[in-house]
Amino acid sequence: MLTPLGFSLLRQLSDGAFHSGEDLAATVGLTRARVSQLLKQAETAGLALERVRGRGYRLLATPDFLDVKEIRAALEALGAEVAPPDAKAPLLPAANDDDLVVPGASTIPLHPAIAVEITDQVDSTSTELLRRATRRDIHGALLAAEWQTAGRGRRGRIWTAVAGGSLTFSLGWRFEQGAGFVAGLSLAVGVAVVRALEAEGLSGVELKWPNDLVHRHLKVGGILVELNGDALGPSTVVVGVGLNIRLPQAIKRDIAQPVSDLATVAGRGAPPIDRNKLLARLACELAASLSQYAAQGFMPFAAEWQRRHAYQGKPVRLLLPDGEQVKGTVAGVDSTGALVLADGPRRSRFLAGEISLRRA
Repeated sequence: MLTPLGFSLLRQLSDGAFHSGEDLAATVGLTRARVSQLLKQAETAGLALERVRGRGYRLLATPDFLDVKEIRAALEALGAEVAPPDAKAPLLPAANDDDLVVPGASTIPLHPAIAVEITDQVDSTSTELLRRATRRDIHGALLAAEWQTAGRGRRGRIWTAVAGGSLTFSLGWRFEQGAGFVAGLSLAVGVAVVRALEAEGLSGVELKWPNDLVHRHLKVGGILVELNGDALGPSTVVVGVGLNIRLPQAIKRDIAQPVSDLATVAGRGAPPIDRNKLLARLACELAASLSQYAAQGFMPFAAEWQRRHAYQGKPVRLLLPDGEQVKGTVAGVDSTGALVLADGPRRSRFLAGEISLRRA
């Protein structure tokens, strides 16, 4: 597990040069043995280190660590409104806060300024924003982490990430409407993510119902949308996104399903993916799409989602949460984002499950 001290060492090594264990230890105020232990932990997190007696340590592939200033600058270059670095989210009213005045509490702004925050380590960016949402407004709050100790995928699964080789972030958003209205939100988010990837020259990524991003049927990312609020609204949503940027082969083999990464999507000879610029592009596209969804719902995204669905019109097997299996041909999705399967003239809709291709 990577710790803040471990990240302090990695940032020193991010120049690609050799650094002696003695110099590293002196910088962070640790023993050389502790430095060696922390760097071994970095290797288990997917980073490749070279050790040379008499010269010290160096990173074989230097990660482009996320940087708030670079992300803010990239967002502004894309025309996004960015909250000031020292902006404080207003407190939300609690049951015993009768005298608390909440700025803008009566209406939810359609286009909030994006508040950017980067942390080296957190249990989960989505979990952290959900914690904050009980007391503070997280509308437009963007939180990204280099390392998650308890990253979460759909249905409680663990999300595997690589320090410097993944992009894991969450964006908070508020809607006037409730749970029924945001039922198709994860699909709209998928459309926004693919749009952002294409804008950065990463074409060929498709969607897999309900919330996976795939390239040649190999998973390159996932989306997790979590909701707090009343059934009729208003509601607070946390959109979590995880993308594989550069995964070492050893990490790919350890993941329980076939996966790929965006470096493979870009192809050999392509320039390295700038995670700061990519995160800014994703945040900008997500903010625009969430604003459109708040005004118009899922319908404006439905046709594009079906066009980008890797399984559209194909025979599939759907594994339902209770273990039952259903076969059919993907006819598309309905206005709520539910999957529609065709079995001859019969049409059935499903709200949850795992799909896989089957032979016709």
